[in-house]
Order: sequence, then C-alpha cells, then structure tokens
Amino acid sequence: MRKEVVSYEKPRPNIGIHRLVFLLFKQQRRQAVNTPPPALRDGFSTRKFAEENELGLPVAAVFFNCQRETAARRR
Repeated sequence: MRKEVVSYEKPRPNIGIHRLVFLLFKQQRRQAVNTPPPALRDGFSTRKFAEENELGLPVAAVFFNCQRETAARRR
C-alpha cells in the first residue's frame, strides 16, 4: 500500500528560462521519511532533507531547462 506524503505540485515558472531537477533516492526501509512536509517549497534544501531522513546520496538524477514565453494578448 502506498501513502502520499506530499502531493505533486507542478512547476509554475515565470517568464524566462528555468532548470527543473528530479532526484531519486532509495529508501532503506518503508516510510523512512520522518520529516514533515514543507508548507512552502521555496528554499527547500534537498541535502538537508536527505540528511534528516538518512537517505544517503541520490541513485539517479535528471535535469532539463525549459522556457516560458509571454502569452499572446487577445485584443
């Protein structure tokens, strides 16, 4: 049985180029995450989260850049 700890929050970049990073950690045991979910995701420290929950180093990582352009204005 899976339990959702924090719901997915889609990225909402403002205009410009942004880097999105996904990290995968292997938990040592079930429900190994003991840290309460953050109220805001701004300023979230992956390194601190991994240390607090004894996750070790990531086993996989991927990042990509995306760009959001201004929307065409309707007249």
